[in-house]
Amino acid sequence: MVNILETVIDAMKSLTVQDEDQPLHVGEVMSCWIYLAGLELAKVSVQSGINTTTDDELKAILEEDMKLGTSQRERLHDFMIKEGIPLPPASEDMPISDPKSIPLGVKLTDDVIANELSLKIVSLIMRSAGAASESIRTDVGLLFIQFQTEKFAFATRLKHLMRKRGWIKVPPFYVPPGSPQPLS
Repeated sequence: MVNILETVIDAMKSLTVQDEDQPLHVGEVMSCWIYLAGLELAKVSVQSGINTTTDDELKAILEEDMKLGTSQRERLHDFMIKEGIPLPPASEDMPISDPKSIPLGVKLTDDVIANELSLKIVSLIMRSAGAASESIRTDVGLLFIQFQTEKFAFATRLKHLMRKRGWIKVPPFYVPPGSPQPLS
């Protein structure tokens, strides 16, 4: 069976050598800058979640996201330096703290931590999809496709944990007017 994503990536890789000598356009530069800024903000939020949660599974997911975010930050940072793109400001790392010493009025619940992480992941997936589709240079498009697929794969594991724990937020079901009403 043909893997469509691998086929597209292979086809795009064959073009990479042909356009790396072209300058980046302003949209590609902006996409890089915004995505890296988002990763920097997510880093601090994830560190805060790691410091706050006492749930071992959630902490493992947060640490996995931290590793993925670090990998993406390093790759994008190196690319931007190579291309001469100014870097966005980065927040300082959060100091390590004991979750049991955080006052209850300040401490985020595991539900809030997981849903906040989910929203950040969705935001980065959407940003990378937009950046990939707007890219003219193949290397930039491939970088963002890679980021998107990595975040998407991570998001499926996060969603599984959120469903297991009852943390996932489900909007009300839509029943169009005139449709048979579901049984209660």
